[in-house]
Amino acid sequence: MMQAWISGEAPGIENLQIANQSKPIPGNNELLVWVTHAALNFSDLLMIDEQYQVRPPRPFIPGQEIAGIVEQAPTGSKFSIGDKITSKILWGGFAQFAVVRDDMAIAVSPEIDLAAAVALPVSYVTALVALDHCSQTGVGKTVLVHAAAGGVGLACIEVAVARGATVIATAGATGRVKLAIDRGASHGVNYREDDWFKQVKSLTNGRGADIIVDPVGGQIGEDSLRCIAMDGTLLIVGFSSGKMPKLAANRLLLKRASAKGVYWNHDTDFAILNQVNADLSELLSAGKINPQLSATYQFDDLPKALDDLANRRVMGKVALHLREPRN
Repeated sequence: MMQAWISGEAPGIENLQIANQSKPIPGNNELLVWVTHAALNFSDLLMIDEQYQVRPPRPFIPGQEIAGIVEQAPTGSKFSIGDKITSKILWGGFAQFAVVRDDMAIAVSPEIDLAAAVALPVSYVTALVALDHCSQTGVGKTVLVHAAAGGVGLACIEVAVARGATVIATAGATGRVKLAIDRGASHGVNYREDDWFKQVKSLTNGRGADIIVDPVGGQIGEDSLRCIAMDGTLLIVGFSSGKMPKLAANRLLLKRASAKGVYWNHDTDFAILNQVNADLSELLSAGKINPQLSATYQFDDLPKALDDLANRRVMGKVALHLREPRN
């Protein structure tokens, strides 16, 4: 048996509860993982509230990003019992054990702590897909990163800087802007200020940003087209504001710009994700990215952790610490 957080029959984090469950049984090409850490994402909130594109039948175990130790591995797997791994999963992460698809697991080298590794599968993979595959980030480019003190935002800053780009970070509070600058952004702007897009234009001598990473949506997404460069790309990562932007086609036309969704899937993007995993290993080995948790909660504190995430009381990547690796 194991302990797990279970969704209620009705949406809402207030309906989550801890329950004893049978350990999941891995199928062909699946690993059973002793979970040490489970990271939190805005998509967890959406899934719990039945507002996400993936809607598991209730009750279910939420949680889409885990790190831990391999307990069982199928014949022919590249992983062995005792290996450290991290992975995105569809759901089931807020539990003491989880089943992980062999082809979705990312090997964690011995020198990388599992608390840091749990930040990789969603935020850093999204950053690399966005900046290397949905756009061409590099030397001479200016990248504007919205919600830059969040998990995806900080990962995008590090990846963009590693690729040689200049980064302008936006966030909604002074402390968040400072964190983004501390992690490598050259400039910071508070997007709560009405003229934030004018500040971006000023910082780029009127040219605007070549690449804009937008996990926020709403008015922030709409106003991003006011400071996009000629031939620029607006990367749509998500809608943490709760509103989808109504993008002005005339601004796209006049700047010969494009708006592009950032999406990846292990079933359809196998080649891209293989390259991304290789790039992750290279960037980690070179010390060009530094995944880390900004806050860690204990297993019993999941509702508080999700509430803090929803109400932006935390910065960067946050996770549950379930337990230590088995000796």
